[in-house]
Amino acid sequence: MFYVYILKSTKKKYYYIGSTGDLRKRLDEHNKGKTKSIKHLVPLELSYYEAYRSKRIARKRELELKRNSFKKKELFERLFK
Repeated sequence: MFYVYILKSTKKKYYYIGSTGDLRKRLDEHNKGKTKSIKHLVPLELSYYEAYRSKRIARKRELELKRNSFKKKELFERLFK
């Protein structure tokens, strides 16, 4: 399985969208500061994830959420409001 996930910083109101094949490992890596772009925001907690059978489809969904502000807004309104 492959996952698209949303992490929330407990320090600031910041959300991070990513994709991975191993959700637990990736969350651990993020919280250990191994992702330069967001290491200043640790600790992070998993807020949401979607599971996919292929890496290609998961990556496509990740990019859709990152690039399409309407899709992202629609998901965030459903999840966080």
